[in-house]
Amino acid sequence: KNDPIEPIYGQHYMPRKFKIGVTVPGDNSIDIYTNDLGLVVITDANGQLQGFNILAGGGLGRTHNKEETFPRMADPIGYVDKEDVYDLVKAIVATQRDYGDRGDRRHARMKYILEEWGVEKFRSTVESYFGQKIAPYQPLPDWEYQDFLGWNEQGDGKLFFGLSVENGRVKNEGSFQLKTALKVIIERFQLPMRLTANHNIILYEIEPQDQQAIEAILKEHGIITNPAEIDPLTRYAMACPAWPTCGLAITESERILPSVIERIRTLLNRLGLSKEEFVIRMTGCPNGCARPYMAELGFVGSAPNSYQLWLGGTADQTRLARPYLDKMAIDDLEKVLEPIFVYFQQDQQNNETFGEFCHRVNFPALQAFSATYTPKMTETTTTESKPKRVRKNQNRVSVPDDMFVRLKEASETEKRPMNQIINEALEAYFSQKS
Repeated sequence: KNDPIEPIYGQHYMPRKFKIGVTVPGDNSIDIYTNDLGLVVITDANGQLQGFNILAGGGLGRTHNKEETFPRMADPIGYVDKEDVYDLVKAIVATQRDYGDRGDRRHARMKYILEEWGVEKFRSTVESYFGQKIAPYQPLPDWEYQDFLGWNEQGDGKLFFGLSVENGRVKNEGSFQLKTALKVIIERFQLPMRLTANHNIILYEIEPQDQQAIEAILKEHGIITNPAEIDPLTRYAMACPAWPTCGLAITESERILPSVIERIRTLLNRLGLSKEEFVIRMTGCPNGCARPYMAELGFVGSAPNSYQLWLGGTADQTRLARPYLDKMAIDDLEKVLEPIFVYFQQDQQNNETFGEFCHRVNFPALQAFSATYTPKMTETTTTESKPKRVRKNQNRVSVPDDMFVRLKEASETEKRPMNQIINEALEAYFSQKS
């Protein structure tokens, strides 16, 4: 306890971050490729732990106008038995300790060692510390992003509930009383909770007989409990705190993203793309805390009210996005995105996602299409430098009880938010009137 010598690092702490992520095959809810070190649990046919697949060299932090800094995905390194996992992790940490760039904080992450050395040299060096060969990486199923929202079986007879928290902000605002609802539930039922890597909350150890009461408390405080009723653009979006909380922020992020998503949804609806959904992430600076470089559509703060635009990530977070536009004024959002969405609408193949489309056609094609595009739908919405704190669902329309039941059934069957179905019906109605 009183020994100043850390057993692995010695007298000096490692510069910058060293992130370790652990997940199971197929579940990429933690963005496994963005970590310095990733461990994927490998079990036998009976579900017993056998060992871990190891990935290394991920990290997203970068600095504007410094090309030597960049986001990077982790590489598969190999497999290790459970008995040896600690020794292998220690060997990887020791490699970073001895060969990482301690002299430059911006160049200190392990990703730069992997980028400069390559996987083979890195693996060989780690093996020299580990004392044995690293076994081959074991095959895995396709990755999928899972947010575990709504009610779920826990596996032991109890339940857990995934609660969507927009941009991670637990607050009371008007009829939306999330902070109070959580306080009431925790005090009454004494439930533990976990915070997810995507800003949501999981309440667990719930007795089945308490489900109805918890559901009632949430609804009483204005919280949506059916994830199908959440607009997918909001459900899968994420923003960092940025202004006014973070001293590194260049511009807005958390406070402005709801209005940005609303503008994107409006644009998509007007273009006949109301069924489209994709991952949107925003940060107020290039450090990438909300992981925008893995998003299908990423906004990275570059100046007050201005953002870099990153395109081409995937919904399962298995491919890096790339910078499409170096600086976009937030007031030009519709002007920039409309031609890209129209091109997507015209050239989409085999139900590919927006991120897959941007990656396939590549940026020169997107830029050429945008340069010759004549705007048809765009109505630019000016965004104030200091956003208003207004609930995005402030305008409400009541429907008869029987209609609500039918609407909810359609929402659950089609796996689409109710407001999306209503918007399409209204668009069709007004189109007939015009």
